[in-house]
Amino acid sequence: MTTTISSALGTAFGTLSASKILTAAAILVTCLIVIRLLMKLIRRLLSQSKLDERVQRYMLSGIRLVLYIVAGIITAECLEIDMSSLVALLSVGSLGVTLAAEDILGNVAGGLVILSSHPFSIGDFIEADSTSGTVEEINLNHTKLITPEGVLVMLPNKELASSKVSNYTLLGRRRVTRKVTASYDAPTETVKAACREALAKTEHILEDPAPSVYLTNYGDSSIEYTIYCWATPENYWDVHFALGERLREAFAAHDVEMTYDHLNVHIVENRS
Repeated sequence: MTTTISSALGTAFGTLSASKILTAAAILVTCLIVIRLLMKLIRRLLSQSKLDERVQRYMLSGIRLVLYIVAGIITAECLEIDMSSLVALLSVGSLGVTLAAEDILGNVAGGLVILSSHPFSIGDFIEADSTSGTVEEINLNHTKLITPEGVLVMLPNKELASSKVSNYTLLGRRRVTRKVTASYDAPTETVKAACREALAKTEHILEDPAPSVYLTNYGDSSIEYTIYCWATPENYWDVHFALGERLREAFAAHDVEMTYDHLNVHIVENRS
């Protein structure tokens, strides 16, 4: 393989001379200047369009890469480099490059799908593939999430674009659900009144949709009640935990027993 590479390099670069190198250098500098001017023009045209800013950055990166490749080919032609020999040289590792390029292009395509379909934006709280967190960054290859535990997770765009994504921020509100149990001895209206009192004393609950309380299940030793209310995404967890505290206080104030699973055993004496 070493002999093949040496032979290919010799064939490709064997005819170089000082004049050719100077000419090629001048052409390369000219190409770079033209590329810079073209990129300024393209950037100005894209800024006047309605495309997403991140899509514009993707397009600019792709166009710049293509222009650099064209400049390289033009420079190689000026040096009279045998391109077929270079192609043969590059083909030695073509399989690995192809596999790597497939993943890269898949991630780039996934990133474009995400940016064009807008399933989420930076700052949204999402859940995908059992991973939840706040979107920190969307780049060419992956999307960065910050989990509630403060862990940075990088999800490949290719997988993210084809997976189920739940966006908890997009609609501007999120439902808070709390379940509590009460003794069978507690009147239903008393329990509901305690729940409504807890809702009234919890801050940041949205008035529309209005909070609601339902009797949802009869257990072996208790009755289950479910409380629904709504909050903005940024206040969701504050409302969730504060409501739990207010419920305990309200149940105590209304003398409602918060039950737990237990078993009552009655011993009957045999008097025979």
